[in-house]
Amino acid sequence: MDWRVFLTVFGAVFIAELGDKTQLATMLFAADKDVSPWTVFLAASAALIVASAIGVVAGSLLSQYIDEKYLHYVAGIGFIVIGVYTLYRA
Repeated sequence: MDWRVFLTVFGAVFIAELGDKTQLATMLFAADKDVSPWTVFLAASAALIVASAIGVVAGSLLSQYIDEKYLHYVAGIGFIVIGVYTLYRA
């Protein structure tokens, strides 16, 4: 395993997920006294694993047909567009 890649991906995803709607929804579910925190944790973890698996499969498939350099450009432009849109809406 390439630990440098592992830590880069972990750090990027961890920072991106902090304070987002997913985390807020998970906190709201966990705040319910009638629900086990472990059930919320396991369900949220499973959902993030499945969503990440979809991303990995999609990225792997796209990389077979599109040069990695162009995928980086598209991803970068996408993040910029999302950032500008977020600033515009703020």
